[in-house]
Amino acid sequence: MLTVTINNTNGGAAVRTNRRGFLVGAAVAGGLAAGTAKARAQADEGKLRLAVAGLVHGHARGFLNALVKRADVEVVGISEQQSDVLASYGERFSIPAVRRFRDAATMVAQAKPQAVAAFGSTFDHPEVVELCAMHKLPVMMEKPLAVSLEHARRIRRAAESSGIAVMVNYETTWYRSHAAQWNLIKQQTACGQIRKMVAMDGHAGPKEIGVGPEFFAWLTDPVRNGAGALFDFGCYGANLMTWLMDNQRPLGVTARTLTAKPHIYSKVDDEATILLDYPRAQGIVQASWNWPYNRKDFEVYGASGYAHAIGGNTLRVRLTGERQESTPKLAELPEAQRDAVSHLAAIVRGQVKPNGLSSLENNLIATEILVAARESAATGRMVVLG
Repeated sequence: MLTVTINNTNGGAAVRTNRRGFLVGAAVAGGLAAGTAKARAQADEGKLRLAVAGLVHGHARGFLNALVKRADVEVVGISEQQSDVLASYGERFSIPAVRRFRDAATMVAQAKPQAVAAFGSTFDHPEVVELCAMHKLPVMMEKPLAVSLEHARRIRRAAESSGIAVMVNYETTWYRSHAAQWNLIKQQTACGQIRKMVAMDGHAGPKEIGVGPEFFAWLTDPVRNGAGALFDFGCYGANLMTWLMDNQRPLGVTARTLTAKPHIYSKVDDEATILLDYPRAQGIVQASWNWPYNRKDFEVYGASGYAHAIGGNTLRVRLTGERQESTPKLAELPEAQRDAVSHLAAIVRGQVKPNGLSSLENNLIATEILVAARESAATGRMVVLG
């Protein structure tokens, strides 16, 4: 049985308490109350002050649901131009009216956050990053980084000129299966040199799974989303393959798209396949709104073995000479690498930088891949990146 381990570090401070035998009188009780209030104030000062810019991305619901359960984060503001969406989120998560804003600029100026999480359309990302750059605020956005090279370059310029951290959030970044896959392939080199990577990502379709109307509106808009399934789910494979290839740009990109359900998705693709050519490896990205079930699977084949990540919690491994594959037990991730909120908080506190998958460097290359794939699908020719 193959064993895969991940280094994990946890820090904690011992808390000492002193108890007096007898507490007498109202003065002592008042002192206790004052002490409790002071302790609460100190705890509040240690919280990450986080603002959420834009709410039309359906993942905002899950993100806020995680935030309101955390004692170390305070939601100081949410902003959204669509008043009904803003009201809905404010009521659902008990965010008072004074912390609800119609625009991000007013929110940042008045709420004074320490960081911003962006949940608008992909098209909106440059504007949010430029706003955060003005205020020297780290910013996190939902994948992918940008709809075009022009937008990606705007984001890069804003980040470089201000020195702010830019983090791109993918669900798959926090998968234990991917961390174990990296350790096995890159650290232990157990599978030999990478020869082929296959990413299979998607679901039955935005309408079919019941996304909200505000989410559906821009997901099916080729301008605000960049494409359909090609960008929505093709970004996962581009991100993971760039990571495993140490941020090496592919030599060329070839893509094919189709719309299997034009009565639902009349303006964008719902099926996409991307072929990435590297000097000694190939990558195949299968992005779809037509899978019969939700999937985020990543297969990596090396010269002497394979490692298949099935969702977030399963890794199937078989090495040369082994008659059967094994499913090693996966270790827990370090606290700052377990989820987007924890990672963003650690970035703000200067404990870590955006990791390989969430980094701007990776996602600039991933954007280049997606844009090239869109061009290849439109022209029928391979796009050479060199």
